[in-house]
Amino acid sequence: MAYRAGRHFLQIPGPSPVPDRISRAIDAAVIDHRGPDFADLGKSVLSGMQRIFKTKSPVVIYPSSGTGAWEACLANVLTAGDQVVFYETGQFATLWKQMADRLGIETEFLAGDWRHGVDANRIEERLRQDTAHAIKAVCCVHHETSCGITSDIASVRQAIDATGHPALLLVDSISGLGSVDYEHDGWGADVTVSGSQKGLMMPPGLGFNALSERAIEVAKRGGSKRSYWDWEEMLVSNATGYFPYTPATTLLYGLKEAIAMLEEEGLDNVFARHLRLAEACRQAVAAWGLEIVCQNPAEHSNVLTGIMMPDGHDADAVRRMILERFDMSLGTGLGKLKGRAFRIGHLGDFNELTLMGTLSGVEMGLGLAGVPHKAGGVEAAMQVLMR
Repeated sequence: MAYRAGRHFLQIPGPSPVPDRISRAIDAAVIDHRGPDFADLGKSVLSGMQRIFKTKSPVVIYPSSGTGAWEACLANVLTAGDQVVFYETGQFATLWKQMADRLGIETEFLAGDWRHGVDANRIEERLRQDTAHAIKAVCCVHHETSCGITSDIASVRQAIDATGHPALLLVDSISGLGSVDYEHDGWGADVTVSGSQKGLMMPPGLGFNALSERAIEVAKRGGSKRSYWDWEEMLVSNATGYFPYTPATTLLYGLKEAIAMLEEEGLDNVFARHLRLAEACRQAVAAWGLEIVCQNPAEHSNVLTGIMMPDGHDADAVRRMILERFDMSLGTGLGKLKGRAFRIGHLGDFNELTLMGTLSGVEMGLGLAGVPHKAGGVEAAMQVLMR
């Protein structure tokens, strides 16, 4: 294969590009995970992730994908036969629900159209019907990667509290954490699931469970049979900076650097940067005359923008054209959006010029693929960024 000059543009909604600082940190020598130096590393990343999640309660770090963190969440607080309500916001809400089905959990799916976020009123209505309190948990995706939708998790907690229902609130913020505001304590989540490969700018390989004190107590009394995913053993070891089994040491080096980078910029500044770049991207889509997947502007993602294709045009053909001609990867449409939409990732270590290069590649690709659109999307984004 011939050499291609310049860098590959990885503009999928995660894994996001890994900054050089993090790559260099990961490249450090492995140390004794039972030695005194490791305790300093362990305490640093565990307390740092509490700050990123905005919680005073423990955060558990697994050598796993986000899928493993999903299973850890379910295994610690639920058991086969428990009734759980999931809200359908897209492909990842669907996959989490399917995992629960395979674990023997009795799931109920509040159907959605993949173009709107969680409707807290529907959750409140369903919980009011459950006078026997058979429902053990409500599961929601904070940031739905497949569609570019951000849901209001605080409103879901308010809906649960308004009914007086004891259901736990379990939240997936795998693609939102570190890019858009998330408040584990402030929004009343009992467990929040996340992963390393999105806003944390890390390679895949670390999964997270942020806990509440109530979730910890529920896990002590019940949950499923578990070993690797058990919180209790992790929390005992974590108290002194260690892990109950061999941790992903080099990824923890990278995580320490990622936390430092986010805090050097300041979380509020990180969120503002993502908002500004996302608004510029959305203006480009509007100028092209194309449609954003998420139909509620209040729920638009600042992590990615999903773009619907006009009827008769294959989104994957557009992606393939852009990859072949301009060496840029864009996110495919997933599930119900397969072939109908593609996704532009604008998260993590991402700035104005990265966005302009990305949008230029998309605009050229739309033209080469014969997708009906208006010119001027790149110029519209530039106007936003120059303001």
